[in-house]
Amino acid sequence: MPLAVSDGTHTVARPGKARRAWPTVAVVFALLIVYNANGREIGSVDSEPTKFAARELLLHHTLTLNHFIGAIPQYARRPAFVHARGGVYRSAYSPVSSILTAGLTWPFWKAGLIDVRAPRAPGVMAVATASLLTALAVAIAFQEARRRASVARALAVAAGFGLGTGLWNAVSRTLWVHETAIFGLMIAVFAFAGEEPVGWAAGVGLALAGAARPQLAPIIAALLAGIWFRAGWRQALAAASVVGTAAAVMMIANERWFGSPFGPLAAMADVNNVLHRTSSTFAADWRGLAGLLVSPSRGLLVFSPVAAIGLWVPGGRSADRWRQPFAWCALAAAAQWAMYGSYSVWWGGHTFGPRYMLDVLPLLVPAAAVAAGRLRLRSAAGAAACAALAWSILVAATGAFVYPNDRWNSDPTDIDRDHARLWSWSDNQLARSWKTAPSPQNFELFARDTLRVPEQARRR
Repeated sequence: MPLAVSDGTHTVARPGKARRAWPTVAVVFALLIVYNANGREIGSVDSEPTKFAARELLLHHTLTLNHFIGAIPQYARRPAFVHARGGVYRSAYSPVSSILTAGLTWPFWKAGLIDVRAPRAPGVMAVATASLLTALAVAIAFQEARRRASVARALAVAAGFGLGTGLWNAVSRTLWVHETAIFGLMIAVFAFAGEEPVGWAAGVGLALAGAARPQLAPIIAALLAGIWFRAGWRQALAAASVVGTAAAVMMIANERWFGSPFGPLAAMADVNNVLHRTSSTFAADWRGLAGLLVSPSRGLLVFSPVAAIGLWVPGGRSADRWRQPFAWCALAAAAQWAMYGSYSVWWGGHTFGPRYMLDVLPLLVPAAAVAAGRLRLRSAAGAAACAALAWSILVAATGAFVYPNDRWNSDPTDIDRDHARLWSWSDNQLARSWKTAPSPQNFELFARDTLRVPEQARRR
């Protein structure tokens, strides 16, 4: 029997459970195909220790990287590989993504479908985990949009979220820890944005996101306050208890591993200041806030203008506005944008487009769903939305198949030192990418020896 739900502004008819399930499953499988169509990992120096720690956990039952460093000593010179307490090497980043990757890989390893000792196995593990978590996050976004719009409009929201942003070319392509954080945030937003927020479920999502990326504290604080206001102190307490427990576990682990409850953040901040030619972690500068939105080579609205549809907050009586999820999601997004915009390295290092702002995207989904449900395709606004979606998908596909072959981040000068290039329209990253051939690394993970140790190596 069809159901009916309301978003506070209008009612949407809902079909039965069986009919609702297949589009969600189709979204996951379609995205897994698209995300992995380039057949390669798009990683960086920062993402490497996470995938290698996952393999170490499978092979040696430890998250330390001493076996790996012993085999390839030159990695010890990279800042993301930290010489921690006890004389061991560890990843500078949260172990949550490594643990998830090891857990997801283990059954395939034991079934003989992948040999984790193969040279390219860590890359396969990274892209498999990242693409799966990203696809699941988009499927949850589709379910959230389905609360407020038809199947077709909800699919459009999912396409904009999953294919028209860096979720395709960055989050799904390696273990940045963004994949775990965005998956957790999407769980939290779904649990929070219903007519009656589910505190414990929102807490699980926020705990997962915060454990992966502690930088998401502004979002976590805003949504916890929103749960209290919308659902009462019991639901808020349930959410805060889960988040607090996860935070305590991470702080105890960091104290034990690095001698500080905040891990190697202080040491990494000093290294970042040297690498990026900055004087402090934070800077009160308007360029960061503006750059995250409109920089020619890092602006969210330049690379993914489709995200603008989620910036609209549905109206209503002022007395009821804070009883709806939209204002709280907007507040959380604004708080996170303000923090990232205050970073001295607001551009996020060598990457394609606005990596930091990808963390904000799950918060835009509920409002985007309402906007998509109201949009008239034959109107000027409808045409603009379709054009924005097409542009966003084209840009994301460019990153997936071309970056980093464009070499924009380092040629003619390194953007981590020549910050003025971030504002250049004459030589921006998109224009450079469209003049560049696809990456020669495309399809390398489709090679025959990717999942197996080469025969010559076995004979040694």
